[in-house]
Amino acid sequence: MRDLAELRREIDEIDHELLELYRQRMEIVEQVAEYKLATGKKVSDRQREEEKIESLTALAGNEFDRNGIRELFEQIISTSRKRQYQMMTEHGIREEPDFTEVERLDYRNARIVFQGVEGAYTQLALREYFGADADSYHVETWRDAMEAIAKGEADYAVLPIENSSAGIVSENYDLMVEYGHCIVGEQILKIEHALLGLPGASLADITDVYSHPQALMQCGRYLEAHREWERHSLKNTAMAAQKVRQDGVMHAAAIASRLTAEIYGLSVLEEGVQDSKTNATRFVIVSGRHVFTREAGKISVCFEAPHETGSLYHMLSHFIYNGLNLNHIESRPVQGKNWEYRFFVDFEGNLRDAAVQNALQGLSEETIRFMILGNY
Repeated sequence: MRDLAELRREIDEIDHELLELYRQRMEIVEQVAEYKLATGKKVSDRQREEEKIESLTALAGNEFDRNGIRELFEQIISTSRKRQYQMMTEHGIREEPDFTEVERLDYRNARIVFQGVEGAYTQLALREYFGADADSYHVETWRDAMEAIAKGEADYAVLPIENSSAGIVSENYDLMVEYGHCIVGEQILKIEHALLGLPGASLADITDVYSHPQALMQCGRYLEAHREWERHSLKNTAMAAQKVRQDGVMHAAAIASRLTAEIYGLSVLEEGVQDSKTNATRFVIVSGRHVFTREAGKISVCFEAPHETGSLYHMLSHFIYNGLNLNHIESRPVQGKNWEYRFFVDFEGNLRDAAVQNALQGLSEETIRFMILGNY
């Protein structure tokens, strides 16, 4: 048996040879990029890349080596593409995003729309972001809010996008893609649920509880301790409080905020009924204008990746290669395409940053459908 130290020395020698070959290859890649820049050819040539990998894997002696060679050269080719995208950015050749940089966002005289009724958590988030004196009104559904922006009836809309306990509000992710509006801000709101009933009601009277589906989920452990209560889902927590007030029956209760109790004249039967005491919801501020400021530090994008092995990994590698920090990734089914998904990614950066431009160029070239949802 050969000495381990000797084997490692041989591996080191081979690695140094590979390193030199890699450098030589990248020098040629840069010449390829210069040719493509001069002739207007696209960076990505999937057919050429796949033919090359197939020819190399065919030389392998066994399945293990074939898989290894495929993985190795997919990485090498992917890195080559990223260098070419960098060179495109350096030469100012890139697809400019449909966004305008502004010095600041002007909320004066703005009209803001939210879904629900008076006292909804979305209204509380609206007040936190725009101030208590903001000119706001409410509509029945989130789609109605997006329509109000599209029709110019409102300047901004406030939408819940995810909760720390119950997860994403999937409908709003889909609406962002459908309408193509722009996220210009966000507001994190601590969520503190209370059980509300008519004045004079007690816990012993309750048989039915009303709230938004996510609020019911967020209070799962509390409700599990009251299995005799029937749960009813409504579009909004404030709507639940409104219903309890309007129906006027002692056995009905709502899960909503303390402020909602004050608005609708209800009594707080029990406070802090949510499972997590750090429960919070992230709301996004949406505009019909595709704008961003120089101080904006978060970008939201979505894309559909090719339906093939390793495609998501290759898409995410654009963020890794350019040193961009991901904050969040989510997936949603693509309507009409079984088992295919659209990915939503939040990451740190500004549309003017070179690293961001490199990553977005690569994603735009290599994804099936790509959208920048906002820089805020």
